[in-house]
Amino acid sequence: MDRLDDLEAQSVFILREAFARLKKVALLWSLGKDSNVMIWLAHKAFFGRVPFPVMHVDTGKKFAEMYAFRERYAKEWNLDLIVEHCPPIETTDPTLPPAARYAARKTEGLKLARAKHGFDGVITGIRRDEEPTRAKERVFSPRGAEGIWDVRDQPPEFWNHFNASPPQGAHLRVHPILHWTEADIWAYTRRENIPIIPLYLSQNGKRYRSLGDADITSPIASDASTIDEIITELDATKVPERSGRAMDHESEDAFERLRTAGYL
Repeated sequence: MDRLDDLEAQSVFILREAFARLKKVALLWSLGKDSNVMIWLAHKAFFGRVPFPVMHVDTGKKFAEMYAFRERYAKEWNLDLIVEHCPPIETTDPTLPPAARYAARKTEGLKLARAKHGFDGVITGIRRDEEPTRAKERVFSPRGAEGIWDVRDQPPEFWNHFNASPPQGAHLRVHPILHWTEADIWAYTRRENIPIIPLYLSQNGKRYRSLGDADITSPIASDASTIDEIITELDATKVPERSGRAMDHESEDAFERLRTAGYL
């Protein structure tokens, strides 16, 4: 098996484990490249049909191209789409820096959505190589009743043996592509011909490498106008993937505080 086949097989196994061992699970769809790969993998895992809801926790501040993508592919991929809206910024921690506080709306929105629908498992598209705090994650990650993540109390995971039983009143975050890299995502997207949002491709010397809210996400300088060119660019760049995210340039501990409180 080549690397992409191996990654695909591991992720399919994780998705099937989550579906088999949790009572009620949803897949979070951020509309970006990573969660689109997850939906593609779920189709493969369950023979062409995603058997659980796909949920977009919507801040109302995404790019217009992202909303157009959601409307089109929710239908084309035959998804059971749930859209839950985030509460206002006043519900978030006022001591966070401005961009991190806006991002924290997703934490509160997810908390409300999970309680509303009774999900004991939430499948997310985070990867260890994206950000140092995410590198500490587990594939099946227990969260407290309030969604709190205790980085110092993570279960061991050896040889694909996972603890898929959430504590009473808590839930699990399941990360099927945790072991992938950004380059893997693009190589798999190219191989499988997965649709992408055009914002990822260069226009007038700039493109978005990571997509978040329109008012706190910036493009990077890039001439990569095809997936092949993106992959070539990644081989040479030392610029972090999230360099266009405003909150990653705020206080040093802002992202860690967000993740501890339940942010993706």
